[in-house]
Amino acid sequence: MYAPESDYAFDKDLTERLRTYGAPVKKGLQKWSFGQLFMLIATMVVLIYLLVTTNNRFFQPDVLHVTLVIGSLGIWRFGWWFTHAVRAEIYRKFKWPVMRDQANDVWQSGWRPRRLHIQMTTYYEEPAITKRVIGSILGQIRREKIPTTLCIGTGSSYDELIIRSFVETHAQDIPDDLAELVFIRQNQPGKRMAIGLILRAINRNGVDPDDLVIFMDGDALYGDDVLEKTLSMFGADSELQALTTDEEVICYGPKWIANWLDMRFAQRRLAMQSHAMSDKVLTLTGRMSVFRAQHMLSEKFIRTIESDHLDHWLWGRFRFLSGDDKSTWYHMLTCKSKMTYVPDATVYTIEVIKENGLERMVQNFRRWSGNMLRNGSRAIALGPRTVKPFIWWCIVDQRIAMWTMMVSPTLAILAAFVDPAYLWSALIWVMSSRVVLCLFLYRYSRTVDLSWPFILYFNQVINASVKIYMIFHLSKQKWSNRGNQSSGGSDGFVAKAQNWTAKAQLVTAVATFVTLLAIHIGALPAPTWF
Repeated sequence: MYAPESDYAFDKDLTERLRTYGAPVKKGLQKWSFGQLFMLIATMVVLIYLLVTTNNRFFQPDVLHVTLVIGSLGIWRFGWWFTHAVRAEIYRKFKWPVMRDQANDVWQSGWRPRRLHIQMTTYYEEPAITKRVIGSILGQIRREKIPTTLCIGTGSSYDELIIRSFVETHAQDIPDDLAELVFIRQNQPGKRMAIGLILRAINRNGVDPDDLVIFMDGDALYGDDVLEKTLSMFGADSELQALTTDEEVICYGPKWIANWLDMRFAQRRLAMQSHAMSDKVLTLTGRMSVFRAQHMLSEKFIRTIESDHLDHWLWGRFRFLSGDDKSTWYHMLTCKSKMTYVPDATVYTIEVIKENGLERMVQNFRRWSGNMLRNGSRAIALGPRTVKPFIWWCIVDQRIAMWTMMVSPTLAILAAFVDPAYLWSALIWVMSSRVVLCLFLYRYSRTVDLSWPFILYFNQVINASVKIYMIFHLSKQKWSNRGNQSSGGSDGFVAKAQNWTAKAQLVTAVATFVTLLAIHIGALPAPTWF
């Protein structure tokens, strides 16, 4: 469903959804309805029946070598997934409860940060969303009574008038010395410049190194007790430098996109808890992350956000458009800073999707994958000692997985030319394996959705395809937010030459990839010199 036309209807609908999301999360079989359990059992019975009764093509002599390759890759990828699942469970059941108890004890003893600074950017946001976001911040300030400066970066008076009107109406009971509202109107385009201006304004107003600074987006809505649950972590651990929180998505758009986003956030929870076992995360999410203020005093930190860039042999030096959360994360890696993930502090992301669902999905993948690839190479260069071995390998694996993910479907299609029935056997295996993977994901979801096995495989193939494209087009950036920004699209002679070179690289790499696989299974003859 798309966002209702009026602010009142939207706000009413959002209230109802928040009430649903705010309810206690059911555990185990409580998540499952009778109908869902029946459908799951029926699906597994059908898949097992097909696996048992279908003429098994996997071990036919003419395609056995294909099965060995696909099977080896499957064992590797499933083993990696299982490793994350085990680490996430250890964090969830053993490490995290101890951390939470320590943080609660510190908070109950009366510890509070000297001052909290909230850095938020907004750009022509839906008024109903803006009011909800500001209301959630004011409610937390009113409850915790922590002196807070709310610094909001804007691009025009549009958002400022909405926020000021709301604050004047709903914050009359909050003393001026408890909450201060500051607007910073950016004079240069882009979210990164807006954040840089905010951080410089925070520094000018005076900041203690042990103050805390929240980075958040204008569409991120605080759940219950977010300030208590996140800020207390810094009081309990003097070495902690940054953290990020759990997220839920409230989507106004096509149903399948909402299901896809729910699945993505379940994957995020599993992965984040696995990463947090190493006292690191793979991103300090821009929706909601908290830092010690000592980093805001660093000119290097601010400049990294404002003008982060990459020097590339083909594209030259180009600045990053989005991905400020990856820039802050990279800076923290260089400082060997301790980071963590707080699974019980929830921030709600409100997604309003008005364009074509598939187009938005691909656009998101281009942005996310581009940010990951642009930052991944330099994070890998820091080495496992600086990054920590497990996290370092996670970053390396992201670059390998985009190719290994495409091996299985490519081999299955090529093998179908040798034995057409092989493709049917492969499809049965794909669905069976994704059902098993989703049984892990359901542990980290609010509800059970039986469309996830199909969406998961579609998600993996599309994501890998986009990454392969982006690795050769790192300067191509597009972001529908903040004025539909884009870069890397010049029409000059040099730009055209760069684009043609990148396309030639892409075609050559993909053609080589497919050709080598085809030679391996005998679909193409090997060269005499091979």
